[in-house]
Amino acid sequence: MIQINNITKTYGKQTLYDDVTLSIGSREKVGFVGRNGSGKSTLFRLILGEEQPDSGIINIPKGYRIGSLAQHLKFTEKTVLEEVATALSEDEIYDHWKAEKILSGLGFSEADMEKAPESFSGGYQIRMNLAKLLVQNPHMLLLDEPTNYLDIVSLRWLKSWLRSFQGEVLLITHDRGFMNEVTTHTMGIVRRQIRKLKGDAVTFYETLDHEDEIHEKTRLNQEKRIREIEEFVARNKARASSASRAQSRLKLLDKMERIEKLDHDAMLAFRFHYEKCQGKTVMEVNDLSFSYDGNPDNALFKNLTFFVGAQDRIAIIGKNGKGKSTLLNILAGELKPVTGEVSSHPNLKIGHFGQMNIQRLDPEYNILKELSMANPSLNNQQLRCIAGAMMFPGDAAEKNIKVLSGGERSRVLLGKILANPTNILLLDEPTNHLDMESIEELTEQLDEYEGAVIIVTHSEMILRDIATKLIVYNEGGASLFLGNYDDFLEKIGWDDEPKAKKKEDKGKKPEKQAELEEAPKPSKPAKKRDRGFA
Repeated sequence: MIQINNITKTYGKQTLYDDVTLSIGSREKVGFVGRNGSGKSTLFRLILGEEQPDSGIINIPKGYRIGSLAQHLKFTEKTVLEEVATALSEDEIYDHWKAEKILSGLGFSEADMEKAPESFSGGYQIRMNLAKLLVQNPHMLLLDEPTNYLDIVSLRWLKSWLRSFQGEVLLITHDRGFMNEVTTHTMGIVRRQIRKLKGDAVTFYETLDHEDEIHEKTRLNQEKRIREIEEFVARNKARASSASRAQSRLKLLDKMERIEKLDHDAMLAFRFHYEKCQGKTVMEVNDLSFSYDGNPDNALFKNLTFFVGAQDRIAIIGKNGKGKSTLLNILAGELKPVTGEVSSHPNLKIGHFGQMNIQRLDPEYNILKELSMANPSLNNQQLRCIAGAMMFPGDAAEKNIKVLSGGERSRVLLGKILANPTNILLLDEPTNHLDMESIEELTEQLDEYEGAVIIVTHSEMILRDIATKLIVYNEGGASLFLGNYDDFLEKIGWDDEPKAKKKEDKGKKPEKQAELEEAPKPSKPAKKRDRGFA
């Protein structure tokens, strides 16, 4: 329903796309992948008309409504429900039940809906904007990181809603598992071109890897052929009997179109520095309870008991605001419990990635200085090796923290953990702000890490990849579940979900699946119009 013809977009000396042509067809749900800063969000702005391409045309059908997730937070109504209802069409302006359904799916209780929008955190205010987008029922949804600020239950609801949506979707998300369960196609920015292929992100990257492999083999064969010709010419150009043949070979070389070596994006390339810890158990948690005001009636969790084995993979999961980060901070020794205790092995070495740790980076320090603060015994070469592994090679390692993006700061925090040997990692949503490729590298390294891992995450892909035990925050507080995430869904499931959803088949996308919501099919637009030349 959208046709992009021969667009080029540059910023200064950086070319994002060069003569790109592609289309988004009827009811296609397209996952948009690529490194941070490669131009994904820019394409959204071009489609919305907020920016213009340097050249080319974007054709959009007349009357075709495109909805995008607003990041600005501006509210005019007294309650959350009234605010979201402002996005309903004139025909539906009194159908508040539609707004209620979507708000409920995104984690708002009935009481929440009657509160003032400004009384909620920034994350929940972004959810309100998402609710306002979904009730509009546009023909196409442009979703730029909609999974940010959503807890695991809301993510599962949104996944189902998007599957049932009858229009088109263009989705940017760092959560590959979420993307793969929603989308029909994947497209990505590859060497200033945009490729779109049918299938999930795994298929997309496998196809690109296969094409790159063929390209490299062809290039090496050509190089071999060129060397052979050059050697023949060198041997025969001075001989009268073979000079003409040598000259003919030289002309062949001149006409040959050289195959260039492909450039590749920088990738995270690291291993966590493990220090051996004797013993099968590295941490014991006994009868743990916590409340911020010290009142047991307001406890985030009570009587929590579990132990951490030397190679355990424990995921802490549940809705936002229930105390997952608080528990991790208690385990890290940054908070004291109201009751109970945390006992650690005497040789325990903790690597802690906390949500608030990004704010502890000194904006006036450069990357090397921040890494040295984690371990002053490291020399400059060792610090630069860590910086390079975190994708800050050469002069990039001397950038000040204040000029870094959220994803770059997350990589600095990971680098600070790499600067010291550890035998347990406490990680609070470490994938926030990282692009998909970096997340996959991190997940692989967590799987290979020889120590224990305790992680707070909303990513069902990561849960399925590494978690062997769970600490689950459900309506009754926090409890230990001995089993993996699919075992949990099958045996217990989330309190808010219908029974049918709890038995969902291990993340696979069934052809016919009962959805939590049914989104109506958008009306058919009129014929196309052109959106600007530049």
